[in-house]
Amino acid sequence: MESKTSAQGKPLYVSPDSRQIQARMGGPVHRVSMGDAWSRQVHPDIEIERRQQSFDVERLTNILDGGAQSTALRRKVESIIHSDPEFSLKDNYFMTQNEHYEASVKKKFHLQMLAQRLGWLEDSQELHYAYRALAGDLALALHHVFQKALRSLGSEEQIAKWDRLCKEFQIIATYAQTELGHGTYLQGLETEATYDADTQEFVVHSPTITATKWWPGDLGRTATHALVQAQLICSGVRQGMHGFIVPIRSVQDHTLLPGITAGDIGPKMGFEHIDNGFLRLDHVRVPRENMLSRFAQVLPDGTYIKLGTAQSNYLPMVVTRVELLLTEVIPLLQKACVIAIRYSVIRRQSQLRPSDLEAKVLDFQTQQQKLFPQLATAYAFHFLGSSLMEFFLQSYSTILDRDFSLLPELHALSSGLKAMISDFCTQGTELCRRACGGHGYSQLSGLPSLVMRVTASCTYEGENTVLYLQTARFLVKSYLQAQTSPGSTSKRSLPQSVAYLTAPDLARCPAQRAADFLHPELYTSAWAHVAIRLIKDSVHHLQALQQTGADQQEAWNQTTVIHLQAAKAHCYYVAVKSFAEALKKLDNEPAVQQALKRLCDLFALHGILSNTGDFLHDGFLSGAQVDAVRTAYLDLLLLIRKDAISLTDAFDFTDQCLNSALGCYDGNVYERLFHWAQKSPTNTQGNPAYEKYIRPLLRSRRSKL
Repeated sequence: MESKTSAQGKPLYVSPDSRQIQARMGGPVHRVSMGDAWSRQVHPDIEIERRQQSFDVERLTNILDGGAQSTALRRKVESIIHSDPEFSLKDNYFMTQNEHYEASVKKKFHLQMLAQRLGWLEDSQELHYAYRALAGDLALALHHVFQKALRSLGSEEQIAKWDRLCKEFQIIATYAQTELGHGTYLQGLETEATYDADTQEFVVHSPTITATKWWPGDLGRTATHALVQAQLICSGVRQGMHGFIVPIRSVQDHTLLPGITAGDIGPKMGFEHIDNGFLRLDHVRVPRENMLSRFAQVLPDGTYIKLGTAQSNYLPMVVTRVELLLTEVIPLLQKACVIAIRYSVIRRQSQLRPSDLEAKVLDFQTQQQKLFPQLATAYAFHFLGSSLMEFFLQSYSTILDRDFSLLPELHALSSGLKAMISDFCTQGTELCRRACGGHGYSQLSGLPSLVMRVTASCTYEGENTVLYLQTARFLVKSYLQAQTSPGSTSKRSLPQSVAYLTAPDLARCPAQRAADFLHPELYTSAWAHVAIRLIKDSVHHLQALQQTGADQQEAWNQTTVIHLQAAKAHCYYVAVKSFAEALKKLDNEPAVQQALKRLCDLFALHGILSNTGDFLHDGFLSGAQVDAVRTAYLDLLLLIRKDAISLTDAFDFTDQCLNSALGCYDGNVYERLFHWAQKSPTNTQGNPAYEKYIRPLLRSRRSKL
């Protein structure tokens, strides 16, 4: 054995085989151990998995990171973070809510000090990687949402003033939109901002109990200022939702300001480190200049000037939605896959044959069926998220310049994909947890906290059903546009994401054998066909109801289940198409391309098998073809099995970031689980119930014996 030294200065012992593997992989020794004393070597059951890799794991990591330089920078940042005890996550599972909150604020404070010392700029790659290394366990996330909303909705003068105050932490800000009685339906928000021309002030007020702002992070105990979304009233006329910067706590002593009632909303399923809060405003006055005015202005005399569209004020939600998918939601599924698949090559249970040793549970087809579709989905969403971000960056600058031509498509695409990604990540993370059996129920596995965290994503930044239906409205309009002048309508006249509505469509799938379903062009076309049919069906049902006398709103409500189905098919098509297009860019990486293509195939075919009725409905697929899809799908499970550990290693999460007894790189699951359990306060403190209840109970029973 050869000894090495970890980032923590503690010895690592690496076998010759492991050393060779690390040489091929670019030296992942920094992930092998968290400095645990018993971690003398990599578990042989996971070590043998890494010997059989069919592609260069380091190269795939570079691709996921956007280049070898990005990988190197990320690892450098991770090394800095993990070598600093102030950023340790080791005690997270044993903390109270107050301790979680204080720890997250402490980490944020130390990160700001570190960033200043090292010259890491705001929104830099370094800070992005630091956030990843700390598993997002930081306070003041809404401070940065405030800044993004300010940059989206504020004038240049407002940005110059308030952004500097935020950057220098002269104020701590939050974004207050959701109310006790209203969430995703922003037009229904009840908080009012009435303009007083005599004083040139807005009077911001919560007229009802349901108008109470409820859920904003950092509001309960931390923020000094809030960007309050409220209904603007000028000269008695309601002008819709607008953003107002409202001071809520003193910057001198942190006490609540006059007219402000605020606090924490209490226990939640997860996010214990965040002080989600409530806010009631009692005729609080703010200067006219505190209304964000990029897309609308109120002149001193109360004249309202509209500079954007009604949808302009939704821009901050779109910005936050896209970024959260990439930095928060998708990584949660990736982590769950890493933990569950690593554990599944260590856990042995039952025998495949009577004379065999107990088998690795990942060798059972049913375990592969649980986990590999989640792994494929995690990769599909990585490339989908990157594609969405690319379109967002293209659109955002034009919207800020008051060119709103791309806003409808950006809103529809980000809404639908947010709904699909958060839905699938939530289902997938829970499947990974359940695939780990009883140990998956332990907080120490890291999986329950991932499940609790990702579950919230189905609601924040827009409730998923509502978001799917917003996408559906866009699909209905696009379909009708495509049908208006079939002879003259070209792909270019429709937004890019729905251009397929005018493409030639196959009535029947031409596949004749299982291997045919492994062609991306074929299954992408299959998903396009189903999406088109369901969109067409939803439009026809809508029109049929209107022709029988139902008004537009009633007809829509009576067809929303059908619209929902169409929106989901459209989003899945976009995801399949995105993954297939990403593969084309890897022609010079044949080994990596082959491994990823199997995941792309699995993602597409798993979707077909999960929705066979939609493909059989009009005869596009026959029963025999569905059988062929299943054959191809099951064959893929065996092929992916060989690369399963390599594909999870490529995500390159550090052990500290995973914070999982089951998912560490070295595979020493049982030793770590036993050791971590010893640190529980229930094992280190006395039993508070013994003297009061257990001892008297035992005595009372003994007296009767």
